[in-house]
Amino acid sequence: MTNYFNVINPATGEFIQEVKIDSEEEIIQAIKKGHESFKTWSKINAHERSRLIKKWSEKVTENKQEIAEIMTKENGKPLSESLGEVDYSVSYLDWYAEEAKRIYGRTIPANTESKRITVTKEPIGLVAAITPWNFPAAMMARKAAPALAAGCTFIVKPATETPLTGMKFIDLAHEAGIPKDAIQYVNGRGSLIGDIFTNSKYIRKITFTGSTPVGKELIKNSADTMKHVTMELGGHAPLIVAEDADLDYAAKQTVGTKFRNAGQTCVCANRILVHENVVDEFTEKFVAEVKKLNVGNGLEEGTDVGPIINEKGYEKIVEQIKNAKENGAEVMIGDKYDADKEKGYFFIHPTVLKEVTTDMTIMQEETFGPVAPITTFKTLEEAVELANSTPYGLAAYFFTNDYRTGTYLHDHLQFGIIGWNDGGPSAAHAPFGGMKESGLGREGGIEGIEPYLETKYMSIGGF
Repeated sequence: MTNYFNVINPATGEFIQEVKIDSEEEIIQAIKKGHESFKTWSKINAHERSRLIKKWSEKVTENKQEIAEIMTKENGKPLSESLGEVDYSVSYLDWYAEEAKRIYGRTIPANTESKRITVTKEPIGLVAAITPWNFPAAMMARKAAPALAAGCTFIVKPATETPLTGMKFIDLAHEAGIPKDAIQYVNGRGSLIGDIFTNSKYIRKITFTGSTPVGKELIKNSADTMKHVTMELGGHAPLIVAEDADLDYAAKQTVGTKFRNAGQTCVCANRILVHENVVDEFTEKFVAEVKKLNVGNGLEEGTDVGPIINEKGYEKIVEQIKNAKENGAEVMIGDKYDADKEKGYFFIHPTVLKEVTTDMTIMQEETFGPVAPITTFKTLEEAVELANSTPYGLAAYFFTNDYRTGTYLHDHLQFGIIGWNDGGPSAAHAPFGGMKESGLGREGGIEGIEPYLETKYMSIGGF
């Protein structure tokens, strides 16, 4: 009997498409095919791999509108954001198409005249990826592009909420001429496929974007076969507004980083820390910007904030708002809902909370929703202590026009990604990843291809 799961539009609760659940045997066979394909794909010269990835980029660009519409239907984000994500995905394909040609070895001067020492780089093997629902194209591109560029083969399990974007993305790779067994997707329950991936003797690396608890479990389960791992995990990003900041600019940038994808991003501002001397003025300007945001179906023109992905995410956000209010937080705007559990759609209007304290749940747990809690600080030392007070260290933001303040914050914030007067620091050519419990390794930039390579050293004697 063949099983399926339904993909639902989170803005309307409407059925989009059913997707076949791959059986355990089918997944194991796909892994074996990926392993066998590695023997040929890894031997293709770097310039040809580069050409094929570039051709994939062109195919994605040609189908940009279709991919974006699929993404908005299954994810809910505004169409303008989906179009932007397709462009962002293409930037990874383009970057690593070029990096494929720059995997250099080196010759090391020997300590005797009778030897030669060389170092070479080799692809690590078959790579298995598990990608999230919030950026179904970008997170796949950020993993698949460097893997293929390095000479690895690739198999991915996309999120069950948003599989269609990734499936289309990989189908276009095949249209571009990348062998079908070199890049594959499988669909099904995450825990089952995760176990198959980690137990497989053919898979040499796991790359995952998602929650910290799941990441920890994958790391543990990968240990028995000594798999390499790259983990981009949870965050709880602080955003610091210093006393000297340009408040108009800071307010607009904070809206962008907080409410993009309805706040459902791992790097969105989760805690807004404002100097006590400017908190009232900043809050007024921030709320004025938030009022401009329109909530609705991402396919409708003018929508800025779409739905929450599912009921579980919705309930978590509502509970955090409720907890904050019960403990003294003041609602400046929002705390407004449009949800129908029977129909299956959940909207939370952009919400700003003031007088927030560190004992509230929202200051300790990632929200993943359109809620901006504002608290105050007196000194930079206090701001840094507040910012670093969680186990997470993915992204942080600060706004100041004083280079001394900016340098101090950069040097003391324990985060892998920092935006100084910049609410959108992500880029294909820059390393993305977190410290502490926010992950292991980096994706993007020249650093992003290294996790897909093994280093081989050879000493040649007898000269």
